[in-house]
Amino acid sequence: MRLSLSQISTESASFADDLTAYRAAGFEGIGLWQFKLGGDHVAERDALRGAQLEATNCVPLVPTILPNPVMPGPEDVHERIESLCASVAYFANFRPASVLCLTGPVGSFGEAEARRIVIDGLQAAGEVARDLHVPFGLEPIHDSERETFSFVHSIPQALELLDEAGLDDIGVMVDSYHVGETETVLDDLERHVDRITGVHVADHPLPGSEGRALPDQGRGRTRELVETLRAAGWDGWLDVEIFSTPDGFWALPPDEAARRAYAAASALLD
Repeated sequence: MRLSLSQISTESASFADDLTAYRAAGFEGIGLWQFKLGGDHVAERDALRGAQLEATNCVPLVPTILPNPVMPGPEDVHERIESLCASVAYFANFRPASVLCLTGPVGSFGEAEARRIVIDGLQAAGEVARDLHVPFGLEPIHDSERETFSFVHSIPQALELLDEAGLDDIGVMVDSYHVGETETVLDDLERHVDRITGVHVADHPLPGSEGRALPDQGRGRTRELVETLRAAGWDGWLDVEIFSTPDGFWALPPDEAARRAYAAASALLD
């Protein structure tokens, strides 16, 4: 397994500062978030190469197919699907390990209509990903965030939706923070290891803390999940992804944040 840091972990730093900090800390990969890029893929690709970093698990400008109440984006679902397809094409320039998306919440659509819209979106984005040879994954989100980010909460639920859409070439983006509490998660990882496009790692915070904790430094089963993946033969990127607050992890200078993240991720592989 190789180590990467998702750009959201240093939310306020620039792309250039991220590249410098991540490489200096020891990371070999960077999980790109499109909102932190400038739109010049040639210059950005050259900068990546200069930093000797690879693009890992990439997050589109509009990452949920259905509108969500947190991230900005159009309300029209057709515009959102068009944006997702454009993001897949944009990230293809970096030859990423994967591009991911989320369903978004059911909201006012009703379950049947929301499911139909998401399937349409997955099929459209999947066609672009297939044509451009970009691995594409659907990310399940913790049940507590069903009203915010997703109606898919486990690996089996994600695969059920993809099977319904006829998309056996789209995989699942696994996040230890979101699926670690799933009762069957270890069996799910072992059984479906060939469908995993990437892995985000983080723990739930300890009492009195806010935001996500670094992997194996909070509450969660991240180490157990990583060990299960390794035993099952998965050898992709472990991408540390820390959502925080302005007074928490996000307050750290990017070089310090990257060093702490690398130390935590490296310890998972010991």
